[in-house]
Formats: sequence, structure tokens, C-alpha cells
Amino acid sequence: MRFRFEVRGRVQGVGYRWFVVRAAAPLQIRGYVRNLSDGSVEVVADGDPGALDALEIALRRGPRQAQVNQVERSPIASMMESFMSFGIR
Repeated sequence: MRFRFEVRGRVQGVGYRWFVVRAAAPLQIRGYVRNLSDGSVEVVADGDPGALDALEIALRRGPRQAQVNQVERSPIASMMESFMSFGIR
């Protein structure tokens, strides 16, 4: 399964992307995280349903310096791009 998460709040400049990379690794999630120009963070994640649920919980928590106000989750087509690992873009 593959989902796109858009995270809003104080999530840029606080180590949020590195937090996501560290959260995704043990869950064996593939994809990427990147800052968007509007101040939000985009996460595209491909993995097992339970792992994606666990990642969403982590995204809502974020690192200590972040303040997450909203996380939107939407499914996307898995065939668009193949991911071998999880990283920052």
C-alpha cells in the first residue's frame, strides 16, 4: 500500500524530516519525505498497512521541537514510482 501524508504545523527547520527517516526505517517503509514551499512536509510512504498506521502515529507526534497541527492521509497509485528505500528529497 502507498499513501501520501501532508503534515502541517511547525514542521520545517526542527529536524522533522530526519525524525521521519528514523521512524520509517524500523517499519521497513519505502518512499521519501520533503519540505513543501507552503511550510508543510510531504511524506510518500509505501509499506504494510500496520507499518503505515504506525508511521502515521509517529508523524502526528513528531520530534520534540515540532508542533504538528494536522496530518492528511490520502492513498496514491503504487505504480507511479518504485522505491528501494526511504530518504529525504
